[in-house]
Amino acid sequence: MGESRGSIAFFACYRPPVPLDIFCCPAPASSREEERHLTDGVSYNYNCQPIPSAALKSIVKHLDLAPEAVEEAAIDSGRLTGLVFVSERQHHLETLHIGLRFDDGDEVWVFTLGDIYGGDFFSGARLEDSGCIAGGYEVDGHTADHYLVFVSTKEPVQERRSPWNVVYKTNLRTGETERLTPPGTSDLSPSVSPSGKRVAVASFQGKKWDGEVKDLLTNIYVMDLESTYLERERVIENAGWPSWGSETVLFFHKKVGDNWGVFRHDLSTGETLRVTPEAFDAVTPAAIDESRVAVATIRQKSVFTDVRVEAQYRHIEVFDMGLPEEPLQITRCTKPKGDHYNPFVMDGGKYIGYHRCKSDHLEHGDDVPRRFDKLQSHHEDIGLFRVAGAFPAFSKDGSKLAFVDNEFKAVWLADSDGMRVVFETDGPDGVFSPVWNQKKDILYVCMGPSFKANEILEIYAIPHVSSGARERRLLTKGKFNNAFPSTNSDGTKLVFRSTRNGGDKKYKNLYMMDAEIGEDGGEAERITEGDWIDTHCQWSPDRDWIVFSSNRDKPADAPERDHGMDPGYFAVYLMNAIDRSVVRVIRSGYDFSGHVNHPVFSPDGRSIVVTADLAAVSADPMSLPLLLHSQRPYGDIFTVDIDPDDMEKNQDVEEFARVTHSRYENATPDWTVFSTHDPHAQWNLLVMEEEYTPACPYAHHDGGESWHMTGQMCIPKRVC
Repeated sequence: MGESRGSIAFFACYRPPVPLDIFCCPAPASSREEERHLTDGVSYNYNCQPIPSAALKSIVKHLDLAPEAVEEAAIDSGRLTGLVFVSERQHHLETLHIGLRFDDGDEVWVFTLGDIYGGDFFSGARLEDSGCIAGGYEVDGHTADHYLVFVSTKEPVQERRSPWNVVYKTNLRTGETERLTPPGTSDLSPSVSPSGKRVAVASFQGKKWDGEVKDLLTNIYVMDLESTYLERERVIENAGWPSWGSETVLFFHKKVGDNWGVFRHDLSTGETLRVTPEAFDAVTPAAIDESRVAVATIRQKSVFTDVRVEAQYRHIEVFDMGLPEEPLQITRCTKPKGDHYNPFVMDGGKYIGYHRCKSDHLEHGDDVPRRFDKLQSHHEDIGLFRVAGAFPAFSKDGSKLAFVDNEFKAVWLADSDGMRVVFETDGPDGVFSPVWNQKKDILYVCMGPSFKANEILEIYAIPHVSSGARERRLLTKGKFNNAFPSTNSDGTKLVFRSTRNGGDKKYKNLYMMDAEIGEDGGEAERITEGDWIDTHCQWSPDRDWIVFSSNRDKPADAPERDHGMDPGYFAVYLMNAIDRSVVRVIRSGYDFSGHVNHPVFSPDGRSIVVTADLAAVSADPMSLPLLLHSQRPYGDIFTVDIDPDDMEKNQDVEEFARVTHSRYENATPDWTVFSTHDPHAQWNLLVMEEEYTPACPYAHHDGGESWHMTGQMCIPKRVC
C-alpha cells in the first residue's frame, strides 16, 4: 500500500545521543588501553552475552559461509567466538543479532536472527532483548540441543496497560521457537543456569503492572528449560534481573529503602544475603560464580544539574562475598567519567563486558551526528521515523518540518531551502512545542520553562517563519502557564491550554483566541471548565473537532500523584468546537489509570496517533540511562481509528494498534501527508541524506560524559 496514509514522526527519550556499544576489559583493569571493543561499531549495540562454543557451532551451520571461514577448529581454539546482543541496525528496531568475532584482526561479522533462522518468527515490528544460551547438557547418553532464550514483544496483548514481553526459546539446531512464558502474563530479564537446564525470569505472573516507574516489583520465577507453564516456581519476591551463580544460587537486584542493592539467594536453604553495601546503588548483577558477581554501581547520587564527579557515574565493579570491602574496579581505570551498563561475564570471569556510549570518539566541542531514522512500521500504509529533536511538527501541506533541539533552546526548520534555526532563546529549557498555522506561514511556540505549572509560559507567533526573519509576536497575556496551541483549518482561531482560572492547584482548561493577534483582539474564550487538567490540544485538519488529553475522569478516591509525580489518569477526548460536546475516545487502564497523551489527527482525519502506556513497560528501567527530566521509562506510539463523520460513535474505542516497540520512551508524535520516501517531501530528501549536528557539550576534554549537559531532555507523558 506504499505508505498511502503518510508518515508518523516521533521523538525518543532515554535514548543517548551518542551510540551505545559493547566493550570488555580484564578483571581488574589497570589502564584505558586494556579495554577491547567487541562489535563492528555499526549502530547502537548493547545487552550482550557470550555464546558457548558448542552452541556457536549449531548457529554457524545455518549460515551460508565458506567452510574455511568458520572451521570448528577455530571455534574450539577460541580464534572464532560468538556474541548475542541487541542492535538497532535493522530497520532501527531493537532486535537481537549474532556477532562472529575473529581474533585475527578483530574482525566482526554480524547477522540478524532472521538471517540465520528465517523470517517466520524473526520479522515485523517488535522488540527483542536479553538473549542467552541454554541447553547443551547430557541427558540419557546424548547431548541436548542448545537454545537461544530471549524476550520478544512480537505477540500482541489486548489487555490494557499490560507488558507484551514474553520469553521464548529457539532451538539453535532446528530453528523452532517455543514460548516459555505462561499465557496471560509477561516476563523480563531471563537468565540461564550454568548447566543450561534452568531459566530464571523477573515476572509479572500473578500481579498487574500498576505504573511503577523504576521499581517494577516483579517476582523471580525459576523453571526447567523443558518444563511446562505450570511447573514454574516463585523463589524471590519484589526483585529483578536474576543471574545464576550456580545451580542453587541466584543473584538479583532489589530496592530497599532509598537505595538499590544486589543480593544473593540460596535456593537450597532459602537464605538471602545482601552483597553490596547499603550506602550506594548497585544494579544489574552478572554472576561469575557462587561468591563473585559483577554489578553496576552509582556510589554517589546525582541530580544531573552540575558536572558530575567520578563517583556519580555508573561503573562496573566485581564484589566477592569473601572480600566485601575490596571490590575489583573494572571501568574506573578505563573511563572514569563515563556511564557503563549491564555487565556480562567472559572467559570465566577473566574479562567483564558491558556497554557504554562511544563518546571517546568525540573531542571537546565536537558535534554529535544526528539522523532522522526510518523505522519499520506496524502499518503497511503508514511510514514511521524518529526525529533527532523534540516535538516534530509538520506544516499542513507536508512541505515543512519544524522541531526543537534537545536542549529546548532553538527551533529548527527543514524545508526545500535546507535545514536551519528559525528561532532561538538565550539558554536551555526556553522553548518547546512548535506548531504550524493550518493556512499560513506562521509557527507558534511556547516560551518559558517546560513542564512546570507554577512558571509563566507564553505563546508566541513567528510570522513569515520560512523567510528567516525571526520575528515574534506575543499572543497570550496575564502571566499564566499557557501551552500547546493549535489552529483551526482556516487558520483564524487558536486553541490552547492555560492555568488561568486554575486556582492554587493550577488546573488547566482549554481556551480559544485569535490566531494572528491573540489576546490583543480580546480576552481568550474559555471552552472547557473544571477542576482537572485539559492539555495537548490539536484541531482537526478539516473539521470543527478538537482532540485533547485530560484527566477529567480521574476517580475521586485516586491518589493526588501517580507514583509521586504527575496526577496521572490521562485519557484522550474529542470536542465539537461549535456546540462544545465532548466524548472520551480512548483511555489506558479500564479504571482510567495511566497515560494517553499528545494526541494528533491523521491528515485524513480517520485516525489519532498518541503516546501511551497501553503496553506498560518493555525493559527493567534500572538497566537504562538515567537522564535529566527522565520520569517514566515506558511509553510507545499507538494509533486509534475513529469515525470521521459522527463524533458520538467514537466513545471509548476499544481497539488500538501499537506502532513502536521500545525500551526508550517514544513521545510527541506528528503525522504528515507525505510518505518517508516521497520525492516531493523536500525536507525528507534533506534529512535522509544529511545529518543534523547541534553543538555537543556532551564530551569532556578528558573523554568523559556529561548527561546533564546534553540537553537530552525526556518528554514524559506527564507533560501537561
